[in-house]
Amino acid sequence: MSTAAPTPLWQPDEARIATARITRFQSWAATHHGAPAEGGYEALHRWSVTDLESFWQAVVEWFDIRFSTPYERVLGDRSMPGAEWFPGATLNYAEHALRAAADRPDDSALLYVDETHEQTPVSWSALRRQVGSLAAELRALGVQPGDRVSGYLPNIPQAVVALLASAAVGAVWTSCAPDFGARSVLDRFQQVEPVVLFTVDGYRYGGKEHDRRDAVAELRRELPSLRAVVHIPLLGTDAPEGALEWSALTSSDTEPVFEQVPFDHPLWVLYSSGTTGLPKAIVQSQGGILVEHFKQLGLHCDLGPEDRFFWYTSTGWMMWNFLVSGLLTGTTVILYDGSPGYPETGAQWAIAEQTGATLFGTSAAYVMACRKAGVHPGRDHDLSRIQCVATTGSPLPPDGFRWLHDEVREDLWIASVSGGTDVCSCFAGAVPTLPVHIGELQAPCLGTDLQSWDPQGKPLTGEVGELVVTNPMPSMPIHFWNDPDGTRYHDSYFDTYPGVWRHGDWITLTDRGSVVIHGRSDSTLNRQGVRMGSADIYEAVERLPEIRESLVIGIEQPDGGYWMPLFVHLAPGAVLDDDLRTRIKQTIREQLSPRHVPDEIIEAPGVPHTLTGKRIEVPVKRLLQGTPLDKAVNPGSVDSLELLQFYADLARERR
Repeated sequence: MSTAAPTPLWQPDEARIATARITRFQSWAATHHGAPAEGGYEALHRWSVTDLESFWQAVVEWFDIRFSTPYERVLGDRSMPGAEWFPGATLNYAEHALRAAADRPDDSALLYVDETHEQTPVSWSALRRQVGSLAAELRALGVQPGDRVSGYLPNIPQAVVALLASAAVGAVWTSCAPDFGARSVLDRFQQVEPVVLFTVDGYRYGGKEHDRRDAVAELRRELPSLRAVVHIPLLGTDAPEGALEWSALTSSDTEPVFEQVPFDHPLWVLYSSGTTGLPKAIVQSQGGILVEHFKQLGLHCDLGPEDRFFWYTSTGWMMWNFLVSGLLTGTTVILYDGSPGYPETGAQWAIAEQTGATLFGTSAAYVMACRKAGVHPGRDHDLSRIQCVATTGSPLPPDGFRWLHDEVREDLWIASVSGGTDVCSCFAGAVPTLPVHIGELQAPCLGTDLQSWDPQGKPLTGEVGELVVTNPMPSMPIHFWNDPDGTRYHDSYFDTYPGVWRHGDWITLTDRGSVVIHGRSDSTLNRQGVRMGSADIYEAVERLPEIRESLVIGIEQPDGGYWMPLFVHLAPGAVLDDDLRTRIKQTIREQLSPRHVPDEIIEAPGVPHTLTGKRIEVPVKRLLQGTPLDKAVNPGSVDSLELLQFYADLARERR
């Protein structure tokens, strides 16, 4: 039964709809590729998923994607996994990212801001020149197409230059943020065996300097594949012995040479959170990312040369890669390196004002923190240039929508978006021509056949189901690293519904076509938009002699908060006192990430397991969310129902 649609929080006016790039694209695609001229976004989306080849051909023509060798057809094999996009084509991602340098050499490509809030612009011509110089030096070091180049770097211009130079050479980029401990980084980089490491001596966060030279020394010792290490003196220290100086590699005035690589040539490796062991090393292609990001940034985010694109992120999160792709649309990309709430909670709004951001992206958690802290962005800052505030990392709660509407501007496009590292893009989110309803993502994205399925694979409307994608997307992984027969890739997404991508989120598709996300259906820890697997935390915590075993759970709260308790099963004779609590927190902060220090440390009589010995996380999470024990777990699959009863009792006491 369909109910009357609620009043939207925001509705684009006729002028905005008419000038949106997605409107112009639809009208052009109707003339050239058979897209529907009428029916607005809903009709365009239906066409984009029923006629995939025409849609993606329209995208590459509309954005003038340059193939040095033409493609034979848009889609060869279309089965998942393994869909073959634009077979025969060759191109280069970095060439497209630097294209605006020809017409606007003196305009800002990048605008770098740190905690001092001073702005450092990098012009298109300077960016192109530095990429040309570094790419030539990488080739001189013997870096070949397909070699891996790694960065242990914060969100600074040098990281963008290193990524683009790697892509220009046809090398495969991979990065971690310097607040990751050495062990976390090695769990990632050791899998892909990089030949070059770009690294800083430290970083600044929360008004403090954090020296990372010891961690860098450990990375150098434990990565025997390295042929060169490049030192970026962010804290002003001298290069360690045997390292190359960044300035020496980027000083020549060299026109970049762009290796023309096959469409499915790897561009970068991103990492999953590592919930059940080593993080998955997810490989995405130059061509797949290029066309997906043009679509996402140029149509959904409505970005163009006059825009300034700011998203609070770190190099250890796919949103950094997505942010860099803003260059594809000729947009000025704003890089902020520092704490999101320094020197006060509202700091990101000050940066958005100072830099003239037109699209400001942040985490739902940051929005809720501002609300709780009584921040008034619209009163205290001139945010008139902001067209859109976008949020990701976790679903934006209804109160977050209301707060943005009331405290930033009533005429504000609020885009809650949801996607994944797995595709380095969004499944659902921003559409500049559609209304915004409280607590909802506007619509599934173009070319993405997003559905909600029940356990039997039946599509649902108006009911909670599993997020699935029933047709291939160009940015889906080409493979996982060190997964020669594709078993791990298949098991990650295609095990539940053969041939259909299951993502691991609970969603509802409304009868209006909007999307509601209910959080992870697996047990990834997602803190301030930074995903980490529980396995990383177990490895660190259980090195402490007092800890026999541990269990960490991340729980989305109804008010938009996030509660992350750590349960510890102590070794005989150990006591959970203040000293042990402090050491546990210190271990996680130093070895893994300060963002993943637990909210509470709770002594437990034990950790429940499956019959094959795996810790049970999802059922415990469900118990703590209020699901009754008989519905949270299959009793035949666990080693001790009595242990689970402890968590059920705790949940009842907390309520």
